[in-house]
Amino acid sequence: MSSGRLMRIDSDEFRAMAERVLRVTALTSRLNVLPFDDEEGKAELFEQILGKPLPPSVTIYPPFFTEHGLNLDLAERVFINQNCTFLDYAGIRLGRRVMIGPKVTFITGGHPVDPEQRRLYLTGAPIDVAENVWIGAGATILPGVTIGRDAVIAAGAVVADDVPPASLVTGPKATVHRQW
Repeated sequence: MSSGRLMRIDSDEFRAMAERVLRVTALTSRLNVLPFDDEEGKAELFEQILGKPLPPSVTIYPPFFTEHGLNLDLAERVFINQNCTFLDYAGIRLGRRVMIGPKVTFITGGHPVDPEQRRLYLTGAPIDVAENVWIGAGATILPGVTIGRDAVIAAGAVVADDVPPASLVTGPKATVHRQW
C-alpha cells in the first residue's frame, strides 16, 4: 500500500477508477441479494469484487459494500459481520484473525480541506489493521490509520489517529479545529 495519494478528478486515472466503482457497485448489489446459503454464488462474486478468490478461512456476512475491491487485502481467519463498508481506494489491509463487528466503515479516500481544491482532487491514505484486532459495531476507521496488534476499537468509535498495540479505543471524535 502507498503512504498517501492525490488524484485529479478530471484525470484518466480517476475515470478508470470511477468505471471500476460502477462495476463493483453492480457486483455487490448482486452479492447482497443472494440467498445466505448460496456459497458458490457468493464465492464467484467475491472473486470478481476482490480480483482473486476469497481466502477459505475468511468469513464475510453480507450485506457487504466496497467501492473498488482490488485494494482490499484480507489475511487468514478474518471475520467481517453484516453491513460493513470498505472504501478501499487507497488500500485496506486486515491482518490475521481480525474481527469486524456489524456496520463498521473503513474510509481511505477524501478531499482536500481547502474549498478551492475540494472538487478538483481526491485524497487517500491506506488503513492497516494488524493481527488479532477486534473492531466493534458501528466504528469508523479514517484514512491513514494504523491499528496495532491485539487492539480493541469500541463500538461507535471514530478512529482518526494511529492506535498502539494492545490498547482499547473508545468514543466519538468530532472537534472543530478551525473555521473559514
